[in-house]
Amino acid sequence: MKFRPRTLPNGLPHSPSPRQRAWQRFRRNRLGYWSLILFVAIFLLSLVAETLSSDRPLVVKYKDEWYFPIVKTYAESTFDGDFPTRADYLDPFIRDRITSNGNFAIFPPNRYSYDSINYFSKEPNPAPPSAENWLGTDDRGRDVLARLLYGFRVSVLFSLALTLIGVVIGTLTGALMGFFGGRFDLFSQRAIEIWSSMPELYLLIIFASIFTPSLALLIILLSLFGWMGLSDYVRAEFYRNRSLDYVKAARALGLSNVQIMWRHILPNSLTPVITFLPFRMSAAILALTSLDFLGLGVPPTTPSLGELLAQGKANLDAWWISLSTFAVLVVTLLLLTFMGDALRDAFDTRLGLAQLRGRVEPKAPEGSPAAEVTP
Repeated sequence: MKFRPRTLPNGLPHSPSPRQRAWQRFRRNRLGYWSLILFVAIFLLSLVAETLSSDRPLVVKYKDEWYFPIVKTYAESTFDGDFPTRADYLDPFIRDRITSNGNFAIFPPNRYSYDSINYFSKEPNPAPPSAENWLGTDDRGRDVLARLLYGFRVSVLFSLALTLIGVVIGTLTGALMGFFGGRFDLFSQRAIEIWSSMPELYLLIIFASIFTPSLALLIILLSLFGWMGLSDYVRAEFYRNRSLDYVKAARALGLSNVQIMWRHILPNSLTPVITFLPFRMSAAILALTSLDFLGLGVPPTTPSLGELLAQGKANLDAWWISLSTFAVLVVTLLLLTFMGDALRDAFDTRLGLAQLRGRVEPKAPEGSPAAEVTP
């Protein structure tokens, strides 16, 4: 798809902004563009995982009364059961009560949640894929497809939180070092070098033995180290931009350092930040998966890709656990990698508007008279 610039009312061509040119270059990269669409679509589906994979019906009509178990918990006695405990919709008795005698229930496509166990399965666990469990069950009888769907959501939300915190800290630190420079930059660099030499894995092991594992604890611990790589890129951009003419003009107008940094230098230094995001998310997903595989990540009750890989390692005959989890992990990382490559090319300043319009002149062959002429 070629870019066609708009025209102004006076007939002159309208030059697109740098953001518009970057977006056009990103869309020209079909692999990265469709990777973004596919990743966002899968992530949005995972956000409504309860409507796709759950052991509770979406809607129940029982004796002319409407119930919504997906958002409210009902007792078994509500459906004329024997106990006042939470209704188990996997129980054949309850399922028969809400689907017979004029009653009906609308179930999600997959009738299992990430923590529901099929006690009525005829196969020993871990059970292979079947019409009841599309991707089989793990060694505890939990549905693999449900745990993959919920585990993918946990991994992406974790990576987004970790990336956001790392971007804020890294951008702020790099901006201060690059703008002020001098001794402040020197001492900050030495402090970062000392802090980066801390054994991160050992700290995680120590804290995991002291505190109860949780996503919040992991985000705090990993955020202490995940910002240093980005700060170097932002620092270099601020060093390059602070000596340009528009910054000197802002100083001459009497603007404060905060105004110059926030309004003038930072918007022109965001290229490494934007291109850094997909790769940082990939690293965060890999970190969470690795820690869960080692038993240092989220609690066992939380759905996790790393926990499924550990189950696959412990149950080598249950090939469906490792294969499906590995496929989800590989596809997720590939989509993020393709998005990162496309963003890096889109914000490459060497790709000008002429290349965007497809008007780049081919290079003359070496040895030809045209190649020897210098402009």
